[in-house]
Amino acid sequence: MSQRTLVLLKPDAVRRSLVGEIVGRIEKKADWRIVALELRTLDRATLEQHYAEHVGKPFYEPLVEFMASGPVVALVAEGERVIEGVRRLAGPTDPIAAEPGSIRGDFGTITRENLIHASDSEESAERELKIFFPGLV
Repeated sequence: MSQRTLVLLKPDAVRRSLVGEIVGRIEKKADWRIVALELRTLDRATLEQHYAEHVGKPFYEPLVEFMASGPVVALVAEGERVIEGVRRLAGPTDPIAAEPGSIRGDFGTITRENLIHASDSEESAERELKIFFPGLV
């Protein structure tokens, strides 16, 4: 079953010139394709909507500040089991726990700045795609 997922290449990925490497890893999967891609700077309102479930948690404000600190690449990937697959490709948030070969395992340095966001479920993907790419939903 084909799915769509939101992927955000965070400000640290853009700053470190890892966009091509990360996009290339997504594109190399035989049945995945990128159907939308845009470089943008996220405003607070968008970030508050995106991270609404984390309001009040200790990491919320630093996360919002980090995500607003520079441009991100927002993209939509489509394909068979793409939601689960991109999450696995990204690796765990902690770069020390992330396996070599995953994006965070190969390029991650600290947990807070972890290079990539990928929707964690079909429900999240649907909600997040409406925020970032409403014309595609």
